[in-house]
Amino acid sequence: MGHSNVWNSHPKNYGPDVVFLVVNRDNLLGGKRKQRGLTRVWVYWLKTILRGKMSSDRQWMYKRFMNGILIQEFLNGLETFINFACSQSRWMDGDKIKCPCNNRKCQNMSFRDVNTVRYHVAKYGFVPNYFVWIYQGESTMAVDSDQNEGSESYVCSEEPSNTYHRMVNEAAGADFNMDDMDEPPNPEAQKFYDMLKAADNELWPGCKTHSQLSLVARLMSMKSENHMSEKLFDHVTKLMKEIVPDNNLVTDNFYSTKKLLRGMGLPVEKIDCCFNGCMLYWGADSDLISCKFCDHPRFKKPPRVAEKRQKTKVAYKKMYYFPLIPRLQRLYASNATAHDMRWHSEHEVEQGVMRHPSDSLAWKHFNQIHPDFAAESRNVRLGLCTDGFQPFGQSGQQYSTWPVIVTPYNLPPWLCMKEQYMFLSILVPGPKNPKDKLDVFLQPLIAELNHLWDVGVNTYDISKKQNFMMRAALMWTVSDFPAYSMLSGWSTAGRLACPYCMDKSDAFTLKFSGKQSWFDNHRKFLPANHPFRRNRTAFRKNKTVTTVPPVVRSGDDILTEIQSLGLKKVTEMDATRTNGPICRTCGWRKHSIFWDLPYWRSNLIRHNLDVMHIEKNVFDNVFNTVLNVDGKTKDTFKSRQEFNV
Repeated sequence: MGHSNVWNSHPKNYGPDVVFLVVNRDNLLGGKRKQRGLTRVWVYWLKTILRGKMSSDRQWMYKRFMNGILIQEFLNGLETFINFACSQSRWMDGDKIKCPCNNRKCQNMSFRDVNTVRYHVAKYGFVPNYFVWIYQGESTMAVDSDQNEGSESYVCSEEPSNTYHRMVNEAAGADFNMDDMDEPPNPEAQKFYDMLKAADNELWPGCKTHSQLSLVARLMSMKSENHMSEKLFDHVTKLMKEIVPDNNLVTDNFYSTKKLLRGMGLPVEKIDCCFNGCMLYWGADSDLISCKFCDHPRFKKPPRVAEKRQKTKVAYKKMYYFPLIPRLQRLYASNATAHDMRWHSEHEVEQGVMRHPSDSLAWKHFNQIHPDFAAESRNVRLGLCTDGFQPFGQSGQQYSTWPVIVTPYNLPPWLCMKEQYMFLSILVPGPKNPKDKLDVFLQPLIAELNHLWDVGVNTYDISKKQNFMMRAALMWTVSDFPAYSMLSGWSTAGRLACPYCMDKSDAFTLKFSGKQSWFDNHRKFLPANHPFRRNRTAFRKNKTVTTVPPVVRSGDDILTEIQSLGLKKVTEMDATRTNGPICRTCGWRKHSIFWDLPYWRSNLIRHNLDVMHIEKNVFDNVFNTVLNVDGKTKDTFKSRQEFNV
């Protein structure tokens, strides 16, 4: 068998012994690696053979039942698995191990106690094709060759050196190998991978308990949990530096600690804003010292005693902005999520079933309108939601804070709604509800979304080991009914509150209470020959319905109407004076900032209502009325009078 003949054929044509011989000998001939691509094919085939042998020894993993009863071989194997997992302490979280059951909430993603793992695996079985227990610390067999002859080492996974190394290693993925990349990461992605090397830096020569990264992470956690001041933090780090041996890597102050962690690449921006929420001191207005709308000063006046000593000016109000781009790039920098970011285009679609937003008409319509964007499956589709809450509770100080959260919909349904993939992008400060001025605080996010659509950002995909230009688009917003008005610009109060019917609303005013009612507004959406349309007793007395529902208006039609009315964005000068008179004649209150997105007008759905809030409000009203809760029941004297009309 000649050397060239072996290389020119596929390894599947030979037995395991020949494949092993070729990989360990022919791969090294000449030491020039001219046939490196072919070598990888043979190495991959050898790994397949080795895994196949291991899988044949663990067929019991997928033979659970016989006549509906768990067989003894499976139970014995399960105990072997648990004993092995418990012996790998560095791959455990305390006394918990990663659960490999096929329940979508586990699948080697969650740590469980031993009894729970035993129950889950017996009930749901193992995840498919999990013959090598890499998430419990088992390494696959490696194919190594002589380093002196210019060979390479191929290892699928290896045990992390410490807990914090494992933390960064899991973020990068189990298959991460800096020497086996088809394309090198761009400089921004390289910063993230440098954290792997930071995890291996010993605090001092011979230190085995902590690395530099583990110490910094522990200190920052202690500072956050115990409200430690920066001054106290500096004292603690200086004391530690005096105690430990020389040539150590202990940070000596809070500044150097933050500088080290800044390499994680997840920054936060503090942006000064007007005390009344009129504007941001951002972009072209970053140098202003007073509000250009209300003339309120930007900075607090220091006390007369501290006027000479105070060097840093303190703003009346600040908002927090968490840039979106580095967080989206991180999803592609990790093997844990990079492949899942293409799930929306690669999953099997069942006709007539919608299990993910990608199965919806709105998603498919967007693909048809923007085929260049849809052609790259790694481009990110986003959803935005917001709602207000009181951080001090109902009994504390009245303070309304509005977080704005962005979610990537590329991920599968069991991941995209998880807490770790809901990115806090904006934190709007209180104490008052921003109402229509919410658009003021959305400016940095809209600017970043425009950049992601028009230009994109160079991103490294670890799953394909490629750099690509990542673009992103905001598909829609999700909110409750009051926040719907703040986002869309359409008033959700009064007779024209319905954002679907708009000026064609059939709402009427109740005679005694003077409130607006939309009861019996739904019959016009029924088919023309439906008997409910002619019913005069079950709905409003002696009233039939012959009207047809209003036509669904396109984004272009709505934007044209807003522009024809002359409405301005709240970020423009004289917006309040211009929009005020117009609001009295129609349901529009402002020109929403979302229209600045070039694709927003073509979206089939732009704003969604959160069903949870609607269900909760309906339940509360029914519950309080049935139980006759004082002050909350709807069964009042005036409502009784309305029934007699």
